[in-house]
Amino acid sequence: MNINNTMNQYKALSLILLMMAYKVSAESIVYITDEVDIPIRTNKTTKSEIIRLMPTGSELSILQSTEDGWTQIKMGDSFGWILTAFVSSSPPARDQLKKLTRTYNANKLLISKLASEKEVLENQFLSTKEENAALLIQSSKSQAEKEHIEQIYQDALKLEHENEKLIQESLQLKAELQLAENNTQIQQDSSSRNWFIVGAIVLFFGMVIGFILPGLFNRKRY
Repeated sequence: MNINNTMNQYKALSLILLMMAYKVSAESIVYITDEVDIPIRTNKTTKSEIIRLMPTGSELSILQSTEDGWTQIKMGDSFGWILTAFVSSSPPARDQLKKLTRTYNANKLLISKLASEKEVLENQFLSTKEENAALLIQSSKSQAEKEHIEQIYQDALKLEHENEKLIQESLQLKAELQLAENNTQIQQDSSSRNWFIVGAIVLFFGMVIGFILPGLFNRKRY
């Protein structure tokens, strides 16, 4: 009876421990780390001497691989064997993640830099656009002023031409007036001479008559 009781107690204790272990395993979560050192051995057996422990991600040169799961590698001037399961043609996920993280951070900085440059370029574009608009307005004003100046110049040339024409007409009228005055003076001089001649003739005939008539009257008296 005592033996049976002891066995029953042992079974009960074992059951309790098993249940506690199951509870712990069910509630605890763990991860397998890749931060391990891989042994490099002198020969392709787990019992051979370890030459060196290589950290995960170490770059090695492969010399040969065997069918029994071993790979001969070269580390600088040293040679050794490593389990083929520990080597891969791709870098480990941890290193790839680090590389991707560096690339992501670099791209993030580049994007931030490009965004800043884009903002600067947009501001420069807006400033240049405003300057071009101002220059266009100024150019329009300058064109209007140029056309106005050209119109004034054309009007000045027209006035100068008309002024020269008026001067020529004035000179022509002055010449014609001088000619008319000269003709009038000539006519006046000619008329004066004619009257002088007529007066002289009348005076001559008067004197002749004055000398002749008294003689005639005296002859008749005697």
